Amino acid sequence: MATIFSPSALFSSSTTSSSTTPYKPPLPPPQAKPHLTIPPSPPLTITLTATALAATILTTTPPSLADTPASYQTYYGTAASAANYGGYGGNSSKKDSAEYIYDVPDGWKERLVSKVEKGTNGTDSEFYNPRKKTEKEYLTFLAGFRQLAPKDVILNNLALSDVLLQDLIASADSVSSEERKDEKGQVYYVYEIDGVGAHSLISVTCARNKLYAHFVNAPTPEWKKDEETLRHIHESFKTIV
Repeated sequence: MATIFSPSALFSSSTTSSSTTPYKPPLPPPQAKPHLTIPPSPPLTITLTATALAATILTTTPPSLADTPASYQTYYGTAASAANYGGYGGNSSKKDSAEYIYDVPDGWKERLVSKVEKGTNGTDSEFYNPRKKTEKEYLTFLAGFRQLAPKDVILNNLALSDVLLQDLIASADSVSSEERKDEKGQVYYVYEIDGVGAHSLISVTCARNKLYAHFVNAPTPEWKKDEETLRHIHESFKTIV
């Protein structure tokens, strides 16, 4: 038996279907998220080394001039008499005919000793700091001494020909003296004078029938600042026997 479809029923069914399923436009495809590349972390040892280096740079204080080690030149002294002042002539050099040596800090200047000065108080050589000319070292010598007298007698005799030394001793807070020997057994008297406005180191010895006295003087402010250098040049003095 044949089934008869009603047009109204078909139409009604289509309408209902259209109203329950509304048309939706297609959505755009989702955009791809950018891919972030994360670099690998450095090894732990490298990180610790870099951190330590940075800490060292930040905490390290740049060196001052006082922290910089001084350099020196060796001076060769001849202790020539006033009559022979100016050298021995020919090809003779101070090094070949030297009777004593001491160190001179780089930058210090030599003061030319006059023939008259050499003949009166026996000054043979002198160097000074050009930034503070009263900071200096010099050597005097006297002929006719075969051996050292007692320490106090030697110091008093030196002061007789050096007015500045007299004043320094007279106003000194302390004066100390001691005897020492070098590696060859040479005897030296060592004096240290701590004055109100200046400091002095003196080393005295006898050789070649002469008395040699090496002086290192400095005003108190320079002494406090340059004590290491000044003690070095004081201890560098020795005679060549």
